[in-house]
Amino acid sequence: MIQGAGDGISLLAILLVWPLLVAMALVPLRGARIIQRVALIGTLIELGLSLWIFVDFAAAPTAAFRFEEQLPWIDAIGASIHIGIDGLSAPFLPLTALLTVIAAAQTRTTVSHRQKPYLISVLTFSTATTGVFTALDLGLFFVFWELMLIPTFVLIKLWGTGPGRSHAATKYVLAMLMGSMTLLAAFVLLSVNHRTVTGSLSFDYLALLEVEVPAGLGTVLFFLMAFSFTLKAPLFPMHSWLPPALQEGPIGIGILLAGLKVGVYGFLRLIMPLTPGAFMQWKWLIAVLAVLAILYGGLAALAQPDLRRLIAFAGVSHVGLALLGLSSGNVDGVSGAVFLLANLGLTAPGLILVAGFIHQRLGTTDLGALGGLAARAPALTAFALVFVFAEAALPGTSGFPGEFLAMLGAFREFGAPSLIALAIVVLSAGYSLIWLQRAFYGPVTRDPVNHIADLVSHEASLALAIAAAIVLLGVFPSIILDPAQPSVAQLVERLGTAADGLAARR
Repeated sequence: MIQGAGDGISLLAILLVWPLLVAMALVPLRGARIIQRVALIGTLIELGLSLWIFVDFAAAPTAAFRFEEQLPWIDAIGASIHIGIDGLSAPFLPLTALLTVIAAAQTRTTVSHRQKPYLISVLTFSTATTGVFTALDLGLFFVFWELMLIPTFVLIKLWGTGPGRSHAATKYVLAMLMGSMTLLAAFVLLSVNHRTVTGSLSFDYLALLEVEVPAGLGTVLFFLMAFSFTLKAPLFPMHSWLPPALQEGPIGIGILLAGLKVGVYGFLRLIMPLTPGAFMQWKWLIAVLAVLAILYGGLAALAQPDLRRLIAFAGVSHVGLALLGLSSGNVDGVSGAVFLLANLGLTAPGLILVAGFIHQRLGTTDLGALGGLAARAPALTAFALVFVFAEAALPGTSGFPGEFLAMLGAFREFGAPSLIALAIVVLSAGYSLIWLQRAFYGPVTRDPVNHIADLVSHEASLALAIAAAIVLLGVFPSIILDPAQPSVAQLVERLGTAADGLAARR
């Protein structure tokens, strides 16, 4: 059953299954070149579809879900195949598609064996992530959430570049499975609560929004889901799986893991609207953990001798900043968090891509082995500058609007104590500049650097796509903020109502 075809609803379903269709098309193909071309064309079509959907949504932004489509699935428990997007999810469709294009395209130079299963794994990850961003049924959300584990494990274990790739893959899966148990428990409890109130089980997101969650149960649900989502994000102190995954894994999965922060999205989509009372009651704890993550991630990044580990800890710091914005519970902070997620989806993959180019040429991303790259690889240096400036949140880049709004929201809610986080953010921006100085402008420490080749055309085109998006969003932040505004306002209103209820009970 396809509803509202005139509204383009069927496009979202096509977008969701398209990467799997491309993966299936690769199965009978032979020859590395044709496999690469079909995969690249398929991912470019995915990007085009996602942009079409986003532009259509942005032309008339609304707090209501659009492109909705619902099919029967497991009637006995009230689960259905229900998808749709709003302003909180719409920006992440083209972001997912763009990173899929880049992860597939870089296969040409960074994957020397078994390219077909590699690309199939990347495309499967893309479908799983798109499913997480579009699912409006908790059962369906959980299926896509779990589906991300399989390609990630396979990519790290089989195509990892480090000696510890098997350990990194296993550590990732075990960590995610722990989070999955608590997430599934929370979903079951939400469905049971729906039955208690209405007489029937339901996993439908929109139906669950209409059912009040008792205060005690809300607290239990909050901590069950928060454990899973902070583990996935990751947030300090549950981040230990990320540095080995980025250091040992292939560049393709590094781009996707570092760029798509579905854990923070889980707070936006599920925790805040479904348990608003518990969120407002415990937001101080989120804020404290967020500030600790900003501090720890920044200081740890300063101490890292390897570029990919540095990017991992920088990601922990930026996740902390996004959650600090969410913890404010106001329009500025939540809008800033949404924008920060979009920015992190560009800057982190950009730096991972630079790390991949360096590793391909020198066989290492150890900062001690670099130095003097600027004079020998000017194109690589130019793109690294753009990514570093965005990481440091310089005005004119996509890093600035989100960081500014998140800090503004935190200041409005928490006052002077939030300035501690601002000081930490300014301090932690130093790791990017120190890395840039050591790798590109420091003295040459190894002879291979003297013979390094600059970017070729297809490599430069990948870096240019990310750099262009960084500048575009930095100059025109309304591209993200305006479509998200109605949904953000509705979410903040829901949180405010819950806060008033808490105050009345006291």
